[in-house]
Amino acid sequence: MIRYELLELLKPIITDELVVCNIGSPSQELHAIDDQPSNFYMLGTMGLCSSIGLGLAMATDKKVIAIDGDGSVLTNMGTLATIGNNHLDNYILLIVDNGSYGSTGDQPTYTGARTSLAKVAEACGCDNVVECSAADTPEAVKTALAGQKMTIIVSKCDSGNRKCPVITMNPIMIRERFMAEVAR
Repeated sequence: MIRYELLELLKPIITDELVVCNIGSPSQELHAIDDQPSNFYMLGTMGLCSSIGLGLAMATDKKVIAIDGDGSVLTNMGTLATIGNNHLDNYILLIVDNGSYGSTGDQPTYTGARTSLAKVAEACGCDNVVECSAADTPEAVKTALAGQKMTIIVSKCDSGNRKCPVITMNPIMIRERFMAEVAR
C-alpha cells in the first residue's frame, strides 16, 4: 500500500482534528483526497512538519495530527528529541515511512535499511510509540485519537506517489484559511 492509499483510508477517521501535512507529494495527495480548512499544507521547509505540529499542539487544546515522512524526519532528527521532552497529550505524529524520499524521486532512505524511527523516538523519550503496517494504521490512528496521550505512529508502507494536481492556493491563502480554522 502506498501513501495515497493510506491517506484514503484515513479520510473518514481524521475529521475534526488540525492536520499539518508534510511537503510536496504528501500535501498534494491529502489536498486531492480531502481538502479541508483544518489542513495545513506545507509547500516548503522539508523536515519541519513534525516541529510545526508540536508548536501548534502547544498553542491549542485541539487534537493535532502531523503527517510527516521518514525522509523529512531524518532531515530534522532533532524534532524527535524535542517531541520526547515536551509531552503534549493532544499531539499525534504520524510518520509515513515508505523508505524513500518520495517527493524528490523515491531515492531510498536509511529507514529502508537499518534505521528504525520507532526506536529513535523511544530513545528520545517518546513514551507511546507504535510501529505498524499501512493496513493497521487506521486502527492505530483511531486508538490515538480516542486516547489522551501523545502518540507517535510509524506507519510502514510501500514507496510510491500518486500523481496529483499542484495545490493552487498560495502559501498566504493556506495560512490564513488554516489560522481562521484554528481560531474557530
